[in-house]
Amino acid sequence: MTDTTAPLTDDRRAKRNVAVLVIAQAILGAQMPMVFVVGGLAGKQLATNICFATLPITMIILGSVTTASWLSPLMQSRGRRLGFYIGAIGGAIGAAIAAYGLYIGSFAVLLLGSYFTGIYMSAQGFYRFAATDTASDSFKPKAISYVMAGGLFSAIIGPQINNLVDGSFVVPFLGTYLAIIVLNLVGMFLFLALDLPKGTRSEPKLDNPPVSRSRGELLKDPNIIVAMIVGLVSYSLMNLVMTSTPLAVVGCGYALENANNIVSAHVLAMFAPSFFTGHLIVRFGVKAIMATGLAILTIAGIAALSGVSLAQADQPSLFSFYAALIFLGLGWNFGFIGATTLLTSSHAPHERGVVQGLNDMIVFGSVMVASLASGGLMNCSGGSPIEGWTAVNFAMAPFLLLAFGALVWLSLRPKTAAPV
Repeated sequence: MTDTTAPLTDDRRAKRNVAVLVIAQAILGAQMPMVFVVGGLAGKQLATNICFATLPITMIILGSVTTASWLSPLMQSRGRRLGFYIGAIGGAIGAAIAAYGLYIGSFAVLLLGSYFTGIYMSAQGFYRFAATDTASDSFKPKAISYVMAGGLFSAIIGPQINNLVDGSFVVPFLGTYLAIIVLNLVGMFLFLALDLPKGTRSEPKLDNPPVSRSRGELLKDPNIIVAMIVGLVSYSLMNLVMTSTPLAVVGCGYALENANNIVSAHVLAMFAPSFFTGHLIVRFGVKAIMATGLAILTIAGIAALSGVSLAQADQPSLFSFYAALIFLGLGWNFGFIGATTLLTSSHAPHERGVVQGLNDMIVFGSVMVASLASGGLMNCSGGSPIEGWTAVNFAMAPFLLLAFGALVWLSLRPKTAAPV
């Protein structure tokens, strides 16, 4: 049996786990860009009110939010592998239900399937944390970064599968959900190769177990609260703009293939920097990287609005969509990986399950609101796709100010010792 209590001085075990999680991120993770491209378009096709076109995306995130609160403690006690199996099974069930909803033309059934897809999304969010479970302190930022880099491959695989199955069935978008079922059922076998701690149930009982802080006490920790704020702003704004992008691109008269390619470029930008983000955090510090991420997100909004102001023939160019979405991905990468790194260094090992579950519940709760707002802003703010796209990007400003303010506040505070 593997000794899970030995000091983490040799990262060979951690590197093996990272390799498995990178592959899982690439294969299983491919379903996320697939469903984020077609979810809003399928919703627009079935919804009686187009203001709720992005509700399938919102339901995915609701599924993630409500899952994180119980999945994280379950993985703390029973091990990560069980949680990852649950995620893959949830993804397969969700895609099957959504496919049936499309087949019978039921918006409600599509929403139910989207909720189950959220179970997978929640489990995927813990890949980055699992990468640190057997890693040394010096390897943790790199482990997180490498696992996130697996999304680089999912950015290529997912949209290309969408292009491949587009039009293969009479029912629009049905092929996407059927392909997602296959990805989950095949990809789940990867987790057999993980070598992770079994969970607290298999750990020896201590005479004087460490005392965990309450949720209220955790939320008073400056590092934890700022990590959550930067994480939720980075992820929420990325989701706000990305969710409305296919609607904006198709609404401006471009083809679904253009929307797939733009989202593919965006997801590539989300994950390509992950090969070196961890190294940058080690060299320049986590606060500097988070600030850089927020600055790049600001540039993304400016690029999108500049595309509108320079629009020819009553529509932004494809170049402006590409520029905005690429900057959006880069900003998310720096902001979110930086926030994750700060969070993992701000709690003791025995507080992992509570902190990580609480973090993902708060972050993805905010993302859920952003995805719902995206459809309303895009489809119901003015009479044209350009006006909706403008509203979406203006909505970024107050949240960027909030995150910048929180980061400045943390930087001005005296440093505190890491919890043990």
